[in-house]
Amino acid sequence: MSEPCDFGLIGLAVMGENLALNVESRGYRVAVYNRTTSKVDELINGRAKGKQFVGCHSLEELVSELKAPRIVMMMVKAGPAVDDLIDTLIPLLAPGDIIVDGGNTYFADTERRTNHVEEQGLLYCGTGVSGGEEGALLGPSMMPGGSPDAWPHVKPIFQAISAKVGPNNDIPCCEWVGPRGAGHYVKMVHNGIEYGDMQLICEAYFLMKEALGLTNDELYDVFEQWYRGDLNSYLIEITRDIFSVKDGDSDEFLVDKIMDRAGAKGTGKWMSQLALDLGVPSTLVTEAVYARCLSAMKDSRVLASKTLRGPVARYEGDRKQFIEQIRQALFASKICSYAQGFVQLQEAAREHDWPLNFGDCAMLWRGGCIIRAAFLDSIKEAFDVNPNLENLLLAPYFTDVVHRAQDSWRHVVATAAQLGIPTPAFSAALAYYDGYRRERLPANLLQAQRDYFGAHTFQRLDQEGWFHAEWIKLRKHPKD
Repeated sequence: MSEPCDFGLIGLAVMGENLALNVESRGYRVAVYNRTTSKVDELINGRAKGKQFVGCHSLEELVSELKAPRIVMMMVKAGPAVDDLIDTLIPLLAPGDIIVDGGNTYFADTERRTNHVEEQGLLYCGTGVSGGEEGALLGPSMMPGGSPDAWPHVKPIFQAISAKVGPNNDIPCCEWVGPRGAGHYVKMVHNGIEYGDMQLICEAYFLMKEALGLTNDELYDVFEQWYRGDLNSYLIEITRDIFSVKDGDSDEFLVDKIMDRAGAKGTGKWMSQLALDLGVPSTLVTEAVYARCLSAMKDSRVLASKTLRGPVARYEGDRKQFIEQIRQALFASKICSYAQGFVQLQEAAREHDWPLNFGDCAMLWRGGCIIRAAFLDSIKEAFDVNPNLENLLLAPYFTDVVHRAQDSWRHVVATAAQLGIPTPAFSAALAYYDGYRRERLPANLLQAQRDYFGAHTFQRLDQEGWFHAEWIKLRKHPKD
């Protein structure tokens, strides 16, 4: 009989295959299975040839190859297929064995599945995995949650394969997040922030292209400069690189050949919907989702462009100065986006009784994932100083940044409006900042309106309790 395997993986699409190769490269013996068994054979005879792999043609075979406690990671499409796979696995496993879901799963499904699997005497680990196919192979960001007793068993493998950061490159971007669906919720917020980041970068690009007429070579230089400063991040880096790629069929730039219609897989929408349920204003991700929806209306936009008019989108001022103002607006808006994400995490932790460590969450995203950025270190420091920090905007470092960027930020948003260039995320970020910084908002009038037409009652500034006014009796009638 062959030596037992340390780890089992089901699902050999790109992410699953690369994760399996990553685990094996850290010295672990890996058993793999795919419903289409030809994928198993292709891997074993191809990229995994000569390595510590066992290819399996059935779930029974996969389970039999694993040492106890068995760790079986599912890398399959989220949805009913995951439930079906769990129900097939449960009779094959023994008490204490661990099922891991590494897909983009809705957190409430993970909450339900954790309870179901634990009732069968097994352990469940809903794990967010970010970094795309390259991250899966070389080191992703991992956000594990679920059954706490599973963590000691999966920790050595997960922390071995995850991305590493720190002065000595030895801090793994993987730490236990919390019980039940906490890991997948944190991954969802990561993806929502990713939506906001990408939309903000696209708006900065569009302003420079439309208002200033920058060429792709000039845009490359701008993003290269930004990458070397406060905006250092993976998304800024790849955006820079995109502006250097030529189309293989012509001498033109590939980015200019791509249809301006964006798709989405749903995690941004989940975050926005759950923000509404929690009553927190995650406006950046919501605007980013709507921007993708508007982009999808390509045929309608083409038709509208022939009828609807607007100003000429050309900026007549100092180009270099305006580029710097866009940079500052981008950085300030990005801070608001992360601030909103952490506020939603804080509220979700209270709602679901998850003991989240918000500084640790920031460090999980410091490497390997799509939103990795240098300024996440500053977020970690802010929560280290004050674990109960209400909003990142109130941390001295971030307060100082937005104060210094504020004039530029306002100029960019106002100029975009004057030139007819849509900047929904920049505008939403500034509106959030202005709303959050004001002691008094016009909701007093809103409450009066609700009480007038629906007797919904209101609170007063000068007295405790809830009140209702006889508005119709008290109103001043207009003179005849």
